[in-house]
Amino acid sequence: MTSGTEIDSTVASVAPVRSAPPRTPVRAANRWSRRRGVVGAFAAFGVVAFAVAIVAPTGMALAKPPVADVETPFSLAAQDTQDLTVTAEGATIEPATRGAYDVYVTPTPTPTPEPEPEVASSDSSDSYSAPGPVYYTGGGAPAEWMAAAGIASGDWGYVDYIVAKESGWNPNATNSSSGACGLVQALPCSKVPGNGYDPVDNLRWANGYATGRYGSWAGAYEFWINNHWW
Repeated sequence: MTSGTEIDSTVASVAPVRSAPPRTPVRAANRWSRRRGVVGAFAAFGVVAFAVAIVAPTGMALAKPPVADVETPFSLAAQDTQDLTVTAEGATIEPATRGAYDVYVTPTPTPTPEPEPEVASSDSSDSYSAPGPVYYTGGGAPAEWMAAAGIASGDWGYVDYIVAKESGWNPNATNSSSGACGLVQALPCSKVPGNGYDPVDNLRWANGYATGRYGSWAGAYEFWINNHWW
């Protein structure tokens, strides 16, 4: 005879053990359903927004009142382009008719040209040249010339000696190398007041030169004897 305890253990070993039914993930299902709802709402909003973006400009353009015609540079150019007619035969372009208009332009005064400076001619006849020597042609004699120059008659012998050595009493005598001129060969010839080739002017200058440099014509004579120039 078995005891109740043994029976219970036997039954427990024979009878199948029932496990608890699995739990359904309620929270996960709820979350998925919410996400689907949000995504669907955004998708519907996007479709509506896209449709509005396409239809709205057309509706606004249809609803916008017409704008009055305004002439602009572009519209005028387009109108001029429409005025050109080209035929299929010879590509003839008809002239376009355009309105006339006046433009006021302030007149600009014409400047008066300044006279051009005169240019010296290269012609040799117009070029400046220093005057040449004025040679003596008046005639006369040594005594007359010495008297007219204010030389004392007592000095004429000294004067005659020096002038005879210098020029031979030729009023137009000229030294080819130094340019000394006249009876006493004044050097330079330009220092003689008047004309160096005039015998009176030449002797008048020589009278002052002899007395100023040598004290007298006698002193000038002595210097010339010793040096052969004065």
